[in-house]
Amino acid sequence: MATRLTCKTLGSACLGMAMAFAPPAAFALADIIETPARETRLAPSQLLTDAARAGDRIVAVGERGHIIFSDNEGESWTQGQVPVSVTLTGVHFPTDNEGWAVGHSGVVLHTEDGAESWSLQLDGIQAAKLAIAGKEERVAELEERIEQAPEEQKADLEWALDDLFFSLENMRSDLEVGPVNPLLDVWFENPQHGFVVGAYGMILRTQDGGDTWQDWSGRLNNPTGYHLNAITSVTGGALAIVGEAGQIHVSVDNGETWELRDSPYDGSLFGVIGTGHVNEILVFGLRGNVFLSTDLGKSWKMVPSDATATLNDGAVAEDGRITLVGNGGAVLVSTNRAESFREYFRRDREGVMSVVPVSDTRLLLMGEGGVERADANGKNL
Repeated sequence: MATRLTCKTLGSACLGMAMAFAPPAAFALADIIETPARETRLAPSQLLTDAARAGDRIVAVGERGHIIFSDNEGESWTQGQVPVSVTLTGVHFPTDNEGWAVGHSGVVLHTEDGAESWSLQLDGIQAAKLAIAGKEERVAELEERIEQAPEEQKADLEWALDDLFFSLENMRSDLEVGPVNPLLDVWFENPQHGFVVGAYGMILRTQDGGDTWQDWSGRLNNPTGYHLNAITSVTGGALAIVGEAGQIHVSVDNGETWELRDSPYDGSLFGVIGTGHVNEILVFGLRGNVFLSTDLGKSWKMVPSDATATLNDGAVAEDGRITLVGNGGAVLVSTNRAESFREYFRRDREGVMSVVPVSDTRLLLMGEGGVERADANGKNL
């Protein structure tokens, strides 16, 4: 399958393109899955790709398996014990203590003590086998449909079957190479029910806290296997996923079924957040494109912005202030419910991958330079 590289896949600011899908002979992928992250006081200043709140604690993840946490709004950080050394790309805590992180080589990590220690729940080999089994089931179902279909429908169904066979063979070939495909984001409703999403349309669901997983890709209208870059919940109860080629999927039944929305943009979308208002979704990605929907993606409005940098993540503060962050040090702020944003570019121009509001007037920015403490506009404190 052709490699399609995205900023989230690569970690930060589209750097390290040669590393993202390199063969295991070059980077010993199996070894870094089995090698614990090295403890280092430099972890807070190294590449960080995502961050989340765990109650009052803030947890950030990044390269080399680094997971750090702070109990004083980012003034100081402690490194957690992590059993892998791969780049981690997403983290989410449904409770103060239980959380999940995902990353390259298809790893899923779990903590029960608020990020102090982590265990490996899933790796890319196991994830690939789940995806292959799911694809094989869809092939069998489609073959049965073709046998029973009227003659005028068979040609289209056989074309779809050819696509499935092609995708299945690529997945089997990837499995022979090793656990190369990354997971890119994670969301959990509670300590039992959650989803992970990633490269080539990967989406897995668990209902038992990650003890077992089910391939969920057949529930999404994504036959080409576009990357799924981000997943989130929206005020009102819906879920949303965005990805490559403008993919926007919405579920109103807690992830059981998904609808592909008509997208306002055919470029990659790297981030999706709720605005805090019922049924409102904000999506963003390449070239600074930002779009707002107030009806769960049935219609969209382009949000004015002079920024042209790729946007990676966003967050909403308690006062409703919305902050988006991206490549080249881009920080965009809206105080009018995403009707418009004002832009600021940090002097260091380092890519920013994630943002956590720590008050109405301060931010924690995670990216190429590690953790940076900033004011509400993104300027260093």
